[in-house]
Amino acid sequence: MRLGPDGRRRATLIGTFAAAIILAIMPFPVWAEPFRPDWVGLVLIYWCLAIPDRVSVGTGWLLGFIQDILFGSLLGSNALAKTLVAFLAVRLHLQLRMFPRWQQAVSVLGLLVVNQLLVLWIRGAIGQAPDTFSYWTPSIVGALLWPWLFVILRDLRRRGGIA
Repeated sequence: MRLGPDGRRRATLIGTFAAAIILAIMPFPVWAEPFRPDWVGLVLIYWCLAIPDRVSVGTGWLLGFIQDILFGSLLGSNALAKTLVAFLAVRLHLQLRMFPRWQQAVSVLGLLVVNQLLVLWIRGAIGQAPDTFSYWTPSIVGALLWPWLFVILRDLRRRGGIA
């Protein structure tokens, strides 16, 4: 079965989000678990920067809701955080796209920290706040991975015909 141009674009987009969700739930060794980046957040930020007219707040909410269900977290906590990240990424997409990769990585670090701060605030309100510094390492690792992830997703976007 051959996909038309719209089907190929949609499959590419959904495929990258599905891969991010799989990477988010894939088992890691115990020692490496604190270093797992927020794959869903990184992919969401990329697509919000690349095609903000098609990937935006609604997509962020849906992905966060899926994460809430998969992780068994308080329903709506990740949805709210991803919605805010998507809003900020779309709002700032013109500026962020002009930055060199290292400045984009710093901006992505800021967006990922905003995501984690919101989740931390919600978890703290219900008495489940983490007490170690390792809570913040996924944001740092995500920012370090950003330049390479950006290049990979840009290549997939071009091959998928997404303008």
